[in-house]
Amino acid sequence: MYAKQYEITLPAGYDMGVIRKRVADGGHVLDDWAGLGLKAYLIRERGVAGSPVNQYAPFYLWNDTGAMARFLVGGRGFQNIIRDFGRPAVQHWTGVACHAGPARTAPPQAASRRLTPLPWDADPQGTGLGLSALIEAEEEQLKQLARHDAVHTAALAVDPHHWTLLRIVLWADTSTDEDATERYEVLHLSAPGLKDLPEGRNG
Repeated sequence: MYAKQYEITLPAGYDMGVIRKRVADGGHVLDDWAGLGLKAYLIRERGVAGSPVNQYAPFYLWNDTGAMARFLVGGRGFQNIIRDFGRPAVQHWTGVACHAGPARTAPPQAASRRLTPLPWDADPQGTGLGLSALIEAEEEQLKQLARHDAVHTAALAVDPHHWTLLRIVLWADTSTDEDATERYEVLHLSAPGLKDLPEGRNG
């Protein structure tokens, strides 16, 4: 499993109805995309749920990194983003864990994201295993969170370049992770490979 997200921050006075129409008209295109676990079409609106910005921030979980590459650089989808908004930086993370929640069959309405830096001093015993222990603790927290009645999908992933940890949760209602650093509205979910996403710890 591989996680990917790009954030397109829009002007303060931007009409977010434009993004809503974009997703309503074209969101279905990835509904049967081979190799894609899910794509959540996420937005934040300035002044809503504490958001300081207007932002379009699609989030993906991929089962096949080759399919992800074809989407990004193979002229199979991402060119539309480049054409309309310029080429955004794409954040990406290696999957650590994924859990289906009790609301997996309901269309998600909200999403929460927590990005946290992984401390460099996470190995007090000097064994080299401090990071592994920290991730295990985070995965256990994710497992507990995924039991919430409103959780659709909860995932954990790591960026080993910047050493940041991502926790993303899709919700069937407006419930959110209290520790979230960002909260989003979900406009549409394309989930052609949802059943193929790994359950539990990856590897």
